Amino acid sequence: MNKHVVEQTVIFFSVSKWLLLSSAVGIMIGGLISVFLNILSTAEQTRSLLPFPFYFTLPFALMLTTWIVRTFDQNATGHGTEKVIEAVHKRDGYINAKVIPVKLVATVLTIFSGGSVGKEGPGAQIGAGAASFAATLLKFSKSDRRKLVICGISAGFASVFGTPIAGAIFGIEVLIIGAIMYDVLLPSFISGFAAFITAQVLGVKYHYYDINFYRSFNLDFSLILHVVLAGVFFGLIADLFITTVNKIEEYIKAVPYNRYLKAFVAGLVMALVSYFFSESYLGLGLATIKDALSPNPLISDNVHWYDAVFKTFFTAITLGSGGSGGIITPLFYVGATSGAAFGDLIGGNHVALFAALGFVSVLAGATNSPIASIIMAVELFGVHMANYAALSVVIAFLITGHRSVFQSQKLALRKADNITIGKGNDLEDTAISIDMRDIDKVKRLRNRLRYKRLRWQVKNAKDDFK
Repeated sequence: MNKHVVEQTVIFFSVSKWLLLSSAVGIMIGGLISVFLNILSTAEQTRSLLPFPFYFTLPFALMLTTWIVRTFDQNATGHGTEKVIEAVHKRDGYINAKVIPVKLVATVLTIFSGGSVGKEGPGAQIGAGAASFAATLLKFSKSDRRKLVICGISAGFASVFGTPIAGAIFGIEVLIIGAIMYDVLLPSFISGFAAFITAQVLGVKYHYYDINFYRSFNLDFSLILHVVLAGVFFGLIADLFITTVNKIEEYIKAVPYNRYLKAFVAGLVMALVSYFFSESYLGLGLATIKDALSPNPLISDNVHWYDAVFKTFFTAITLGSGGSGGIITPLFYVGATSGAAFGDLIGGNHVALFAALGFVSVLAGATNSPIASIIMAVELFGVHMANYAALSVVIAFLITGHRSVFQSQKLALRKADNITIGKGNDLEDTAISIDMRDIDKVKRLRNRLRYKRLRWQVKNAKDDFK
């Protein structure tokens, strides 16, 4: 038989197999995510029934989530996506099914009480856990189980984000920095679409932002320059977010007290700050994100330059003290509010534009997912965002460096010449070295700047003396 015909026949049956499997997995996960999102929405609505501010429950909720996770499944700790990436790389996608109810309950408790976490990481972990359970139950091979779990990640993200293409791409891009797993591209798309459509059919509502800030495609060199500067700024914001979350988590772990006491104190601190200062850093923070992305200047005035700073600390404290939930919604919040502040700083003509750019650029920098972030910008904000989002997102992705909120990601890309990395290693275990000549150049530049600043100070002192 003709070799070409054999090849096409084998490919046809492979495509048919994964069309069926990924569709079934997507429908299953779309249903699970619908249940999760409805429970979460109901929990948030019941806050008003309490005779006191809901965040007064935060110290007790953090203690309870700490106990639940430690007692039933420690893989439900933190923001979820990290454990899923680790399972794909180190256990051929095997995830114990009990993580699904544990993660759901712990996340709902954390968000209900005001813990600063998101819902995407839990969505991905629930989706991946369900896919792993199905693959194990049906005795799939390790290779097929791994593929199905990656489909579960994509389906989870797509059905929570409300962006089926970006969610599917995110699921396969977030695993390896600098590489997309093309062998799972079709199954991820199919499972993402199936989960998204299933969730919609079951009544899940998604919010898209019609910000109407800039629909002309004429060249505007001033705006392009500002977008480039914004990309650098968002890369630094992403790096600061990663550093703060990691350092605070390490600090809380190092404090020599009982973990339940630490959880109570952390919750108490956040509750007191919220009571005396502002409640906007609690929970998902979707109202503040919406304000930052609003084209109405009166609404955008509700966003402050320090919002991103407080949200970063609240997220770090929540996750470090035992809270359970995602980290991506806090990244959206930090990106949108810092973008609004940047837009206001440079003149205020395109505040919504820079808030939208921050929304996707900080995500790209902190998670190393530039392609998914660009597509998300188009799906959430419209096709007119594509050019500016691509520029800002890629710059932020590079400026953040070889860092991530997901330390289990594997490296397959160096982000600059003269940097040596251990390709194929986990991010947390990878040694990164820089050419000494570049280090010397940076030192000489720093010394030159210090010398100029000293001369300027001496000159000013002489002028004051005269």
